[in-house]
Amino acid sequence: MSQSDQAAKANWTLLFLCWLLASVSTTISVFFSSVLDFAPCVLCWYQRICLFPLVLILAVGLFPFDKSVVKYALPLAIVGGLTALYHTLLYGGVIPANLQPCSQGVSCTEKYIELFGVVSIPMLSFFAFSTIIALLLILKRRTS
Repeated sequence: MSQSDQAAKANWTLLFLCWLLASVSTTISVFFSSVLDFAPCVLCWYQRICLFPLVLILAVGLFPFDKSVVKYALPLAIVGGLTALYHTLLYGGVIPANLQPCSQGVSCTEKYIELFGVVSIPMLSFFAFSTIIALLLILKRRTS
């Protein structure tokens, strides 16, 4: 296998990992709300608005591989990641409750699940978006 073939395969794998993470995150999000009946707050909806389209955008970039998919996916991932970071800080009490956008309906600090007593749903979202951002930046650097 030539060096350019190996690079192309590695680039495709990076994009596939982004798509896989977005797909798994979307599935878990829908599972939490549809099966476990965890009502999403306003910030959760904003994160979903950024996450759900990534599944389709990244899939379109896979077949055939299109390096320009990064310029469409990265802004969504960054906005979703910043929203998830804000949500995580709000949930952790770092940001005061009076700055909470969830004034009606479900609270943005509602505690549904805390894995290992620490990892919350907003933190899981932040980890997912951060990983997608990192992989997309690596892909952008490799293909430019």
